[in-house]
Amino acid sequence: MINQHNVTQIVRYCTVGAANTAVDWLVFGILTLCGMLYMPAQVLAYTSGMVNSFIFNRQWTFAVQGMADLGEVAKFLILNTASLALSAVLLFLFHQEMGLNLWLAKAATTVIIMAFNFLGSRMWVFNKNYVWTGDAL
Repeated sequence: MINQHNVTQIVRYCTVGAANTAVDWLVFGILTLCGMLYMPAQVLAYTSGMVNSFIFNRQWTFAVQGMADLGEVAKFLILNTASLALSAVLLFLFHQEMGLNLWLAKAATTVIIMAFNFLGSRMWVFNKNYVWTGDAL
């Protein structure tokens, strides 16, 4: 069931995600235009938005109070490492295997990773008390 709180979280997550995506795409574009192979460029571009994502999603999107603890940071890094690995696989599949234009492959990958990361952030990283009830959205 979608309620106002869920909608607010999704809108805030997408706003932070848009900023992170802009940084990601900008770094990816600069690096690939300068001749870097797309896979190392993907790793560097994705990593470039992680600090911003942690700070703004933690404080603004999911409204976590107090200082971040080691467990929360570790879960964030695990989720984002999994997201990065999945993004690399998807980018390879969409571009190399399916023959999509690199930028279309990047766009499709971005949409999938945003959904994956939102659910992981909400259900695992930033909500210590969240219990799965089937209402993830």
